[in-house]
Amino acid sequence: MPLILAATPIGDPRDASARLIEELGQADVIAAEDTRRTRRLCAALGVTPGRMLSYHEHNESAVTADLVERLRAGERVLLVTDAGMPSVSDPGYRLVAAAVAADLPVTCAPGPSAVLMALALSGLPVDRFAFDGFLPRKPGERARALADLATERRTMVFFEAPHRTPATLAAMAEALGPDRPAAVCRELTKTYEEVRRGSLAELAAWASDGVLGEITIVVAGAPVAGASDLPTAVAQVQALVADGIRLKDAAGEIAALTGHSKKALYDAALAARSQVPERSTR
Repeated sequence: MPLILAATPIGDPRDASARLIEELGQADVIAAEDTRRTRRLCAALGVTPGRMLSYHEHNESAVTADLVERLRAGERVLLVTDAGMPSVSDPGYRLVAAAVAADLPVTCAPGPSAVLMALALSGLPVDRFAFDGFLPRKPGERARALADLATERRTMVFFEAPHRTPATLAAMAEALGPDRPAAVCRELTKTYEEVRRGSLAELAAWASDGVLGEITIVVAGAPVAGASDLPTAVAQVQALVADGIRLKDAAGEIAALTGHSKKALYDAALAARSQVPERSTR
């Protein structure tokens, strides 16, 4: 039997796939980051799970060998985390690596992803992106990590704890520039879902009084050296549209080249189009 990595809902149980429900019910053993949360999910989904054991960052080394032996014995092992895909800033990498090294099959039951959802909602270019997980907690190490990313051209996605979010946004504004476009995605798929968009300076000011919930931060990549100002970039979008490219696609292309927000370019070009007077038909 293969090792099965299964994505779990990041907030709303209704996002659980039919495949996840099936795997939870059929697994011989479920390796769960937090067995209590997984049991609550199973109850919400109407699933009666089999044997469940804890598999988290503090016991990965000790439990991995046992799970590999279970796979060798033909047991169906399902790996889940509290939310999203195992091994993406969560436990799972060690087990996958051990299974691969033992020449055991590994497969995946895909599903919700905070990274992809935040990217889609951010309004920033998504054709190329980098996932950087959690930044270092210590201010000096965080500053050095951000300095290394100052020239990163791709859109960047980060996870952050709510109590560290204000300091992280302030550090980003200092290292990447206060005007760098960004978005803070909070409580995705939950009742109080919120997406805040703006410059890093604006977002740092907004977060200064405190932030609650699960946080994903999306930051625009560095603009091309000598990149044009917004009006010039809008003119570039208009030129592409005049050549027959759809406005949405043109805005995305110029956003990727200049570092401007795709939404800002799209909205500005659309507004400019609406201001062009209609030609008389007389």
